[in-house]
Amino acid sequence: MLVGFDHADDAGVYQIAPDIALVQTVDFFTPIVDDPYTFGQIAATNSLSDVYAMGGRPLTSLALVCFPEKADLEILERILAGGLSKMMEAGCTVIGGHSIRDEETKFGYSVTGLIDPKKVLANSGARAGDALLLTKAIGTGVISTAIKKEKAKSAWVDAAVASMTTLNKRAADVLGSKPYRVHAMTDITGFGLIGHAREIALASNVSFRISASRVPLLEGALECVRAGYIPGGLKANRDFAECVVHYEDGVPEEVRTLLFDPQTAGGLLIAVAADDVEQLARALTTAGVAAVNIGQVIPATGPLINVGT
Repeated sequence: MLVGFDHADDAGVYQIAPDIALVQTVDFFTPIVDDPYTFGQIAATNSLSDVYAMGGRPLTSLALVCFPEKADLEILERILAGGLSKMMEAGCTVIGGHSIRDEETKFGYSVTGLIDPKKVLANSGARAGDALLLTKAIGTGVISTAIKKEKAKSAWVDAAVASMTTLNKRAADVLGSKPYRVHAMTDITGFGLIGHAREIALASNVSFRISASRVPLLEGALECVRAGYIPGGLKANRDFAECVVHYEDGVPEEVRTLLFDPQTAGGLLIAVAADDVEQLARALTTAGVAAVNIGQVIPATGPLINVGT
């Protein structure tokens, strides 16, 4: 076993040959949008993300289905079709799965990928001086809450769905195309930007400096916070992790809140050598990935994460 539970990494990595290791992960959840096909796409995108976050290539997957006994099977068919569309886009073969009867619909996948054991991108490699790149805007959690309350504007929904159905494959392909000095990487999911940044900082024994004004936000995210569409997961994330954060004067309260927003199928947070960050950012942008430099890694100090303007 090369990567396990030690540092809250995105997936497990198990070496099976000198130059081959397996990347294994599992993820499933309840619907966060009304359309079954879109829900399937989001669930698949989210499940695949952890393999990309380790620097791996998805290979096979198993579907996990919980579905009400008396519900319309056409809905399940659309969920499965949506998931399959993203698995096909990723070049990941669905080889089976398991289903059970459940009063609440749940869907996702167990995904297995391949990786070179020498190129695993774990949480524990960030170095002082690295730059921090983020490849997707945040805000899917608060927008999903607005959707559930039937208060979300169509433009907000479109932006969130586009983000949640965009694979991290392009970013992973760029990272694997040249020997960029990427030292650590994770994807931003349920613990929010601060929660996942905290994991890398602790595992790497470093601190982070994040510029709040550089963190990209989805359209409607600020409006959702101001209207009070705050998911329970955001509150839990903030209660747990805000103790390691120091805010400089001038960071708006709405932005502070969004830094803890739980993301679904979020982007990658990449710690890359400062000399390589401009070249990598250009390559990602050229590939259609909106990568933004949001801060830097600094020597371990108190606080663990400093958020400036």
